[in-house]
Amino acid sequence: MTDTPTLPRSSSSNGAPASTPRTNPILIQGGMGVALSSWRLARAVASQGHLGVVSGVAIGNVLAIRLRRGDEDSLRVLRTFPDPTVSREIEEKYFRPAGTCAPQRSALTEMWSLEPTRRNERLTVAGAFVEVALAREGHGNAVGINLLEKIALPNLASLYGAMLAGVDTVIMGAGIPLRIPGALDALSRHEKASYPIHVHDAAKTDDFRIRFDPMATFPDWTARPALVRPRFLPIVSSNALALALLKRADGKVDGFVIEAPTAGGHNAPPRGNVELNQEGEPIYGPRDAVDLNKMKDLGLPFWLAGSRGNPDGLRQAQALGAVGIQVGTAFAICRESGMEPTLRRRILAEARAGHMRVRTDPLASPTGFPFKVALVEGTVSDPAVMNARERVCNIGVLREPFKRADGSIGYRCAAEPVSQFVAKGGKLEDTVGRACLCNGLTATVGLALATRAGGLEPPIVTAGDDLREVAQFLPPGQDDYSAADVISYLMRGHTTAAADVPTATSRVAAE
Repeated sequence: MTDTPTLPRSSSSNGAPASTPRTNPILIQGGMGVALSSWRLARAVASQGHLGVVSGVAIGNVLAIRLRRGDEDSLRVLRTFPDPTVSREIEEKYFRPAGTCAPQRSALTEMWSLEPTRRNERLTVAGAFVEVALAREGHGNAVGINLLEKIALPNLASLYGAMLAGVDTVIMGAGIPLRIPGALDALSRHEKASYPIHVHDAAKTDDFRIRFDPMATFPDWTARPALVRPRFLPIVSSNALALALLKRADGKVDGFVIEAPTAGGHNAPPRGNVELNQEGEPIYGPRDAVDLNKMKDLGLPFWLAGSRGNPDGLRQAQALGAVGIQVGTAFAICRESGMEPTLRRRILAEARAGHMRVRTDPLASPTGFPFKVALVEGTVSDPAVMNARERVCNIGVLREPFKRADGSIGYRCAAEPVSQFVAKGGKLEDTVGRACLCNGLTATVGLALATRAGGLEPPIVTAGDDLREVAQFLPPGQDDYSAADVISYLMRGHTTAAADVPTATSRVAAE
């Protein structure tokens, strides 16, 4: 592509976020993994008139690795970043011609902390800007970004970078993002934003926050681009969570993605006492079902996610009051996905043969949330691969802050070397079964770091329960499929890509 990124929509004349009419997409492409929902996938979906979504997880690290490996698309768009001094600094530090650098053993970027360096903030802002801008090239349709509440430290910088590139929608799960709406309001005006951070072993009266100040991060800007506050769609798994967000959030919530435990990635834990089945998976019951009639009473649009990736799933969702569906797994295995091509084709072949299985692992994620893991030979889902891997913490996206006895802040992850975790006050039992999602998911998209033994970090594949059904998207006589094939199949019987209604106003918020 040779297009330059589409500029953000303009704001209103008084500097407040513009209130532009928006329609609701029927299909939302799930925001998955580390760059699994890449700009190529989001662009392909958005080009068809649906909501393409990029993953914002570890986005600064993703940009750095891509530049180090000579990615010309990333470099081209980086050069359009609003601050040319910053873009030149990033280019000089990271870009190398393709084929000249072997995979490095440690991440190229600094790990995030409660007091990040300006360099790290700028790289994260630029990473989100580049990803969203690339996804927006070549069409005039909406693009979203997906972030995780559990990875809170870089989120403000990621949001600002995405907004600089004109992101339309922010989708967020893995927690209760009560303060994101207010942050979106502030950042749309280039104002300071802060976000409360949970610190383990801290007193209830302690108030720890990550702070981001656009003016301080980019002090040399003579003019600030006008920004529009994006829509905010939190991912919820219960009526109580949706209601809490509407009543307690510090700004506007525009709708909900309702995710069932059959969806890929992180799942909400079962409500009540957690019981496991014979396979060691959490058992979900009636208490975990969302009452969609109550969701309709909230007066906001919602989308259903989790094993809805077929025409009947879409029709049923709409019959239940949803605008449409969010689909991840089907897009994760399509040609435009960020997944490493050889791995992707192998998974598709296994699915066609009926051999694919997905396990809800209660231990794999250091976050403590259940995590969907596709059982694929040669990946971390294989116990032999998992046990042979040397535990390292060299990316640190999932590190959690804790308060030391002297009052200072440290950082630990249950997937780091056991001795290090325990020395930092972590419990030995919390390390059992933990996988390094940072390295595993980075490897899944072909950006693996090198190991001390000279090999590459093994991948870990996350997908929803319907991974075994992805062969339904194959055109007749074909052994591969595209994002357009997924959309064509899902939209059978539908004539439009967007619901012909504006975003609703919440009845609860209005009260």
